[in-house]
Amino acid sequence: MKELPKTYDPREVEKRTYEAWEKNGCFRGVADPKKKPYSIAMPPPNVTGQLHMGHAVDNTMQDILTRFKRMQGYAALWIPGTDHAAIATEAKIVEAMRQEGLTKADLGREKFMERAWAWKEKFGGRIVEQLRTLGTSCDWEREHFTMDEQCSKAVLEVFVKLYEEGLIYRGNRMVNWCPKCQTSISDAEVEYENKDGNFWHILYKVKETGEFLEIATTRPETMLGDTAVAINAEDPRYKHLHGCHVILPLLDKEIPIVCDEHADMEKGTGVVKITPAHDPNDFEVGQRHSLPSVRCFTYDGHMTGAEDKAAYEELKASGLMTEGEPEVLDCGKYAGMTTAEARKVIVADLEALGLLKEVEPLKHDVGTCYRCHSTIEPMISKQWFVKMKPLAEPAIQAVEEGKIKFVPERFTKTYLNWMRGTRDWCISRQLWWGHRIPAWYCDDCGEINVAKSAPCKCKKCGSTNLTQDEDSLDTWFSSALWPFSILGWPDKQSDDFNYFYPTSTLVTGYDIIGFWVSRMIFSGLAYTGKAPFDTVLIHGIVRDSQGRKMSKSLGNGIDPLVVIDQYGADALRFMLVQGSSPGNDMRYSEEKIVAMRNFTNKIWNASRFLLMNMTIDKIELPKELTLEDKWILSSLNKVAKEVTYNLEHFEMGVAAQKVYDFIWNSFCDWYIELAKNRFNGDDAQAKKNVENVLAYVLTDILKLLHPFMPFITEEIYQALPHEEGFLMMQSWVDYKPELDFPEDEARMEKIMEAVRAVRECRSGHNVPNSRKAHITIVTANTADYAEAGDFLKRLASASEVTLTTDEPADASGMVTVATADAKLLLPLRELVDIEAEKARITKELEKANKELDFVNSKLNNEKFMSKAPEKVVNEIREKEVKAKALVANLTEMLNNL
Repeated sequence: MKELPKTYDPREVEKRTYEAWEKNGCFRGVADPKKKPYSIAMPPPNVTGQLHMGHAVDNTMQDILTRFKRMQGYAALWIPGTDHAAIATEAKIVEAMRQEGLTKADLGREKFMERAWAWKEKFGGRIVEQLRTLGTSCDWEREHFTMDEQCSKAVLEVFVKLYEEGLIYRGNRMVNWCPKCQTSISDAEVEYENKDGNFWHILYKVKETGEFLEIATTRPETMLGDTAVAINAEDPRYKHLHGCHVILPLLDKEIPIVCDEHADMEKGTGVVKITPAHDPNDFEVGQRHSLPSVRCFTYDGHMTGAEDKAAYEELKASGLMTEGEPEVLDCGKYAGMTTAEARKVIVADLEALGLLKEVEPLKHDVGTCYRCHSTIEPMISKQWFVKMKPLAEPAIQAVEEGKIKFVPERFTKTYLNWMRGTRDWCISRQLWWGHRIPAWYCDDCGEINVAKSAPCKCKKCGSTNLTQDEDSLDTWFSSALWPFSILGWPDKQSDDFNYFYPTSTLVTGYDIIGFWVSRMIFSGLAYTGKAPFDTVLIHGIVRDSQGRKMSKSLGNGIDPLVVIDQYGADALRFMLVQGSSPGNDMRYSEEKIVAMRNFTNKIWNASRFLLMNMTIDKIELPKELTLEDKWILSSLNKVAKEVTYNLEHFEMGVAAQKVYDFIWNSFCDWYIELAKNRFNGDDAQAKKNVENVLAYVLTDILKLLHPFMPFITEEIYQALPHEEGFLMMQSWVDYKPELDFPEDEARMEKIMEAVRAVRECRSGHNVPNSRKAHITIVTANTADYAEAGDFLKRLASASEVTLTTDEPADASGMVTVATADAKLLLPLRELVDIEAEKARITKELEKANKELDFVNSKLNNEKFMSKAPEKVVNEIREKEVKAKALVANLTEMLNNL
């Protein structure tokens, strides 16, 4: 045994302990046919990333599950890794080059990629080291990167397979386009910002009737690409316009009126402009009605002009144009303007023509690029897509049949809604950093050659003039394969794949159920024949103390590394899970983290007290157990059983609270106090017995707490008598029938309730502990209180205790406190100066009544109540509740006197 320092220093302990775990291979996950497998694939953080509270809660939960299962005897494997984060990483590299006066074009692809890999090696491991400070017990020897050789092999396998099956195709479809980053981006990479804008109400003249249709739009610059206007076929206002046409303002161009359900009779005028090349909904309308698509924006955010149209015509003449290629408009006077500049001129021109009826201000959500915050332009673009319907159907079925469960269950609906509404997935990005699309175009015949490695010649014409596609794959394409690619797939002979796949639990946030969880599920089913995991545990986000989402703009972000440096990783981990529930957001507050720091100090001081006075070198429960021994062992047994159940059902917040309550209340505040008489007494055998019980309970407490607070528990465990090895490798605390003492536990709880009642009474009347009193216990169940006298003398300042079934004939001057089946009488006149106590309580009651009157005056003031913020009103109502309770308690105390 070693003596613990006076104070716990997490900075010294955590680094040393983690290095020892890693050096001794404690995190290693090894296939063992004698054990059940339990595996988790870490959601790979961006290689550009830095640890934030989202990472902290996500990885803390994964670590709790992994440590718990490891201690339960599973072959536990937690595989870490990072994602190449194509757009974010390329943006950082391009910015670094810009400061050197270089562009991608200056370097060329090969030299750029050399720079990118060098950047990744230099900066990419930062978040990995930060995860170590959190205490993550993942197998770092198995760390993967979404562009490493194994993951790249899986990407090629899947792309070629899907292409050969006709599930990957290249075509012209609507995508999210970032004019600044010059690439398509996924729905997940579009951030919506609430911005000021307008509805411009524009008049379109009907050719056949001469009347004008009013159409409202938030983007008047797109009108140059209009190819129809839509009305609802059931709208009685426009029945006479079926089959008619309108004249497109500014271009004096005739376009049809089509009947489509997209035109909502209840919204606005019920007439909408259709711009198939620049709006996803309009694109679908265009498909339904075979409308032409006309592109009027360039890919760098300007209005198209004569050169753009000429390039389109040249492509059209070459015979290499693919189906669905949008026409390109020469925007005339607007050509070359940015879309924002064109908007102002177009609006002015419409006003000059008398075709601008109204400008209606509004606030609306505008899609922006998550990297550069430029406004996203929906565009038809020639990209690579995955056909989703055939892949989505089995993924829907697997969840509906319960092969994959969401915790909490309500997120099943989120997943199913996403999968049922999913559209073909755009997987190509106009970037260099990423998995390059394995497609080669024949320069002679235009044939697309898809292969895992560069083909020597065109499969159609035999030409050797082949050029590889310049685009790379969406980052989500490789991360969708993550759970099985990191286990050796597509090598199905891999021992790791056969033993650890499917993985067990996915821990992630609710915000990426559609973007990532769904893609892993359909990918696992499609390519391995198995669901990639059996459970998806959803957690919420960490908000600030006011319930706001943490953001740079609000300046309310909390750096986990700063918190760890100040309070320790254990305090942060426990704060993040205590009281949390799956799927619900949680709040960070300084008060909570300080409370958790205090909790670590409580455990440390209790352990230090025991170790300073311990004489045993081996822990063995004694045969002779006192009532309090049986109570603490039985309580521990029950807590162990409940915590095990909670963790197995992903109720980490409930489990953490139960462990906290048992340690703080049952063990520290009660049992250690109850044990001190024997611990410090002259009876050697009694001292040895209580030492063994204390050490036994403390050891099991450390095991139960370890998944939540790994560092401090390991440090204390190493100071206790035990067989060689680390706490994290020890067996979990199982329920033991032989340590179940329900009757003794119930008796002890009754006595503890009596002690608490007497303490509260004495405290309420300001009776110091030094003033002891004769206590009479009146109860029909005297056997349950046979040992109460000793406890009341030690813990409730009793000088003597009388146990009786009959109430005393004369109870004058006595105060009575009650428990569930007993009354305890205290001679109050012997303990306090009644008149002085009356005066004190009366004075406090007057003060409390004044506070209650003040609060009521606020609540009864209609003007105040109608104008005060909700938060202020709620605070006043809370004060009312507290003031009423205080008045009631003081009144009762005065009546008792």
